[in-house]
Amino acid sequence: MLKNKKFLKKYVNSELESKKNSSTTLTLSEPVFNHKEIISSIDSIINLNLSQGKKVKTFEKNYSRYIGTKYGIAVNSGSSANLIAIAALIETFNIKKGDEVIIPAATFATVAMPIIQLGLVPVYVDVNKDNLNIDPKKIEKSISKKTKILMIVHTLGLACDMKAINKIVKKHKLILFEDCCEAHGSMFNNKKVGSFGHISAFSFFVAHNMTTGEGGMILTNNSKLDLICRSIREFGRINFNSKNIKSRWFTDDRFKNYDKRYIFQRLGYNMRMTEINASFGIEQLKKLDKFNAIRIKNANYLNDNFKKFNLNNYFNLYVNFPKLEHTYYGFPILIKESCKFSRYQLISFLEENNVQTRPLFAGNLADQPGLRKMPKKIRSKLSNTLILKENLFFIGVHPMISKRTFDRFINLMVNFTNNYK
Repeated sequence: MLKNKKFLKKYVNSELESKKNSSTTLTLSEPVFNHKEIISSIDSIINLNLSQGKKVKTFEKNYSRYIGTKYGIAVNSGSSANLIAIAALIETFNIKKGDEVIIPAATFATVAMPIIQLGLVPVYVDVNKDNLNIDPKKIEKSISKKTKILMIVHTLGLACDMKAINKIVKKHKLILFEDCCEAHGSMFNNKKVGSFGHISAFSFFVAHNMTTGEGGMILTNNSKLDLICRSIREFGRINFNSKNIKSRWFTDDRFKNYDKRYIFQRLGYNMRMTEINASFGIEQLKKLDKFNAIRIKNANYLNDNFKKFNLNNYFNLYVNFPKLEHTYYGFPILIKESCKFSRYQLISFLEENNVQTRPLFAGNLADQPGLRKMPKKIRSKLSNTLILKENLFFIGVHPMISKRTFDRFINLMVNFTNNYK
């Protein structure tokens, strides 16, 4: 067991507190943790528990229970979660090369990339400008005989319209894949995202609402998908109970009583989570609701001040959605098309004044240099995607940002817009 925990607690918390109070930069993201994550991680190291083990299993169980699914498969990133999940869907539902996956055009690159890497075709669909998510009205226009999977993304923590999505899935007998990498704890009608579809994926990258440093999770209620995901995660190994010695041996027409640990049933990868990452995740999950509550409070504070200083004359915000719990991975701001300034002018000013900004991820995936010549289908106009690509940005609202820093940001926005009245 780890000794001197009291000293370590005092030292770690003192160092972290000094970093919190030392900057007025409005950062996009910062990991929020204390001595509990550090002590748990060091405990794993001292006990020589480094690779996937008991803590990974505990984290899988805790996170799947939190979201509301039967099974959780921890992996090394959200992008890996997407890749493994799609590979498992292909095998489970006998999906053929060239079959189609509907996705939003305005999202992160590793929504489209694993689809292409595994021989399927992404179908880019426009998003709703009012909530940044895939537009259900445009999904049906993009469905063909080859459409097998509808892969939605709960953008920046704002849940998709799951009532409309579920109707489409049922009507067209589609497989529903939820990318929840930005939406830990987000809800639609009091039901957590990640529990609606056949399968879902989460990311625990350092910028997200909770973190394991690097890491991801696949969730499902389907026992076959669970077993296949676990196999793909670990080289394509056959699944077996290592504690039952009688189940350890494999026999077929080419092997006799061969150790199952070296039987590979399918193509796979090495995408396991470490015990150290899981140590972080177990502790972070206990704090997630508190973290999200702070993000919501910060978003509401910004919204109130945008109204107070008439900044709504220039910008549209994404707050106060009925039936939704928006967990604000980031705080999106859309510049109205009537404005006399560009996003580039505004964010250049903000960045020069220590406010970190980002566009809406890849903008339009179909325009990305690495994806332009890749297989794709576009069956309806991407009008809103193009508007958001040019006019939207987001900032951080994470728990490490002080009220003083937000007030400074509001003053910067007021000063900038005063030049364009």
